[in-house]
Amino acid sequence: MGAEPGLPERLAAVRAGIARAAGEAGRDPGELTLVVVTKFQPVQLVRELIELGVHDFGESRHPEAAQKAAAIEAECGPGLVRWHFVGQIQGNKARQIARYTDVVHSLDRPRLVQPLLDAGPPDVFLEVNLTEDPARGGVAPECLPELARLASAAGLRVRGVMGVAPRDEDPAQAFARLARYGDRLREIVPDATELSAGMSGDYRQAIAAGATHLRIGTAITGNRPVPR
Repeated sequence: MGAEPGLPERLAAVRAGIARAAGEAGRDPGELTLVVVTKFQPVQLVRELIELGVHDFGESRHPEAAQKAAAIEAECGPGLVRWHFVGQIQGNKARQIARYTDVVHSLDRPRLVQPLLDAGPPDVFLEVNLTEDPARGGVAPECLPELARLASAAGLRVRGVMGVAPRDEDPAQAFARLARYGDRLREIVPDATELSAGMSGDYRQAIAAGATHLRIGTAITGNRPVPR
């Protein structure tokens, strides 16, 4: 058996897969943003990805994300990378998260709007719950317009909607539904034209549905270390 592919090979394979999927959907790969999710990964891996040309990183755990952001800024200066917070936000952590995050993909509750605005403000995606389980992250679809009006009126830059395909549903169907929620959002915030969808196992379907931001972790970084 040959050696397992290394980080450069995994990244190249995903980039090639994105280009193929974009071509099949009649889209320009250049309009897609690859966000490499580095949750649980060491900061050294972030450094290696920067050397490979990656500039957008996704994190979902505070303070792990804050520590990585601080380390990279200390070494490389501000502005080299963009940090995307892609996990659920605890209300008492929102201000801290906004201080080092460029884009929040998981705004899903009205109570998070003001803390994000006070400390940032970062750009935001409104996360929509694509499941029937109200305990899952994301705003209920019927509450999306209210949240959109509140966030926009407060002064946050709402870029679009975000969603995670349910495990028991064809991701193509889930992402098509998310795209329709995006259409609904644009009736309220016309500039909210972006769509954050797609992970390691379903980014091709997300691209076909119009995703602009792909949140891909293990297909690039390899298996995550066991959290301590």
